[in-house]
Amino acid sequence: MQIYKVGGAVRDRLLGRPVTEVDWVVVGASAEQMQALGYRPVGADFPVFLHPKTGEEYALARTERKSGRGYGGFTFYASPDVTLEDDLIRRDLTINAMAEDEQGRLVDPYNGQADLAARTLRHVSPAFAEDPLRVLRVARFAARYAHLGFSVADETLVLMRQLAESGELQALTPERCWKEISRALMEPRPDVFIQVLRDCGALAVLLPEVDTLFVSSQHERLFRVLRHCAEQAQPLPIRWACLLHVSAHGAVPSETGDRLRLIEAVNARYKVPRECQELALLVGEFQDQAQRAQELNAAALFELLQHFDIHRRPERFEQFIAACEMITLHEGPALSAQSAHLREAADAVRAVEVKTLIAQGYQGAELGEALKRERRKAVEHFAASRR
Repeated sequence: MQIYKVGGAVRDRLLGRPVTEVDWVVVGASAEQMQALGYRPVGADFPVFLHPKTGEEYALARTERKSGRGYGGFTFYASPDVTLEDDLIRRDLTINAMAEDEQGRLVDPYNGQADLAARTLRHVSPAFAEDPLRVLRVARFAARYAHLGFSVADETLVLMRQLAESGELQALTPERCWKEISRALMEPRPDVFIQVLRDCGALAVLLPEVDTLFVSSQHERLFRVLRHCAEQAQPLPIRWACLLHVSAHGAVPSETGDRLRLIEAVNARYKVPRECQELALLVGEFQDQAQRAQELNAAALFELLQHFDIHRRPERFEQFIAACEMITLHEGPALSAQSAHLREAADAVRAVEVKTLIAQGYQGAELGEALKRERRKAVEHFAASRR
């Protein structure tokens, strides 16, 4: 029985990057042996075990065979006679197919170290084309390492294009797609993720709303916005809202209702988490108003604030403002003034205290009406003071 550190931990150590997660492969052992040593099985159909003390994952060396469509269409074979090389050859990229033994010696049967030096993302074997999820994974790795000079090998891009044309991408579950898309948006160069998907024809399958931007070169604006989001370390909901907003404006430049329907459709397609869905819709509907906040009269400003639960969810309003700033990054000081105007108006509304109205005898439905009335007055007073 031999234990090897594999995959990302080896890759990132060689790149001089922080290692955040360690995966292990066990060669020459059976599931029964692992359990006898105290390792806990993760699932009945997958040969992965949790270390009894550290909780890290240890997988038996295994081979796999394509048995159906999509990411889950594989049959695994794990046995003590499966070698480390057998296990590594099933991996996606050569830079992820390296291992270290218990003495720290590198095992590199597929020239991953050479591809690290050449800054090349290259598939390990033709079996790459059996797993459609690898299209998204390679594009994500390109987004992660683009700033280090990495690019996708031409021959790997050919296999990715074959997968995009095969119909296999449609077999991926929404959850798996969203996991890769969301992780890619959080990489240092999310625009590279979009470009690689476009280069291999996968963007038209997965995000046709974004793909259409390339027809009129509007993708360049999207790329600038996504790069700005990454530079400012914006969280996922803001990056997702920016992606959908720019895409919707490119596809449907004039009708807000149609843009919102497009945003809703993409959110539904990938079962996007509620926080990301809500912010994307709010930005899609109200970004234009936020961009000219100082021009809004008191009634319109109050109506805008009503759509944001600024009392119980102040962070969502801040994310909305941040997303608007990312989208209109070329505005500079003028946009900052609009953002300050919105924040000050929200502060004026928050300054209205419920306990004051309760002390005046309001309760029940009357209290709700009085609170709304006083908040509207606060916005009117604020707007008058800014004229």
